[in-house]
Amino acid sequence: MKAQTTVHAEEGKQELFITRSFSLPAALLFRAHVEPALLAQWMGTNVLKLEAQRHGAFLFETPIPGGGAQRFHGVIHALEPERQLIRTFEIEGAPFGPQLEFLTFEALAPDASRLSMQIVFRSAALRDQLLQLPFARGIDLAHNRLQAICTSLT
Repeated sequence: MKAQTTVHAEEGKQELFITRSFSLPAALLFRAHVEPALLAQWMGTNVLKLEAQRHGAFLFETPIPGGGAQRFHGVIHALEPERQLIRTFEIEGAPFGPQLEFLTFEALAPDASRLSMQIVFRSAALRDQLLQLPFARGIDLAHNRLQAICTSLT
């Protein structure tokens, strides 16, 4: 099955771009990124903290098969409901360090929207380390879950 989420990384650049269109209203797509219970479902993580506001912080924890957990944290720098979310994002213990993420939510029609993400890394080499993992496949699967879960809410 072809991935519906596209990941574009230009050679030698320290950023990557992610785009996905959804059959969901932009308001619901945005909610899926800022409401703890909804986000936990599609990301498959435990939301330990999510302050969906400017200068708010978040902390997620995902169990690792065989025991233990992986933690993700960051700070929300800007939040404009149904339009934009700017945050830092860091996977604890990962070699590629914190990232700066710009998420844009765009209404295409009453029941269709697009998520565009620009993720900036400290260097192209650190970005490339992330891309060596099954990152593109993982985000596509997560977005598939997001679509399915949110469709059941409409």
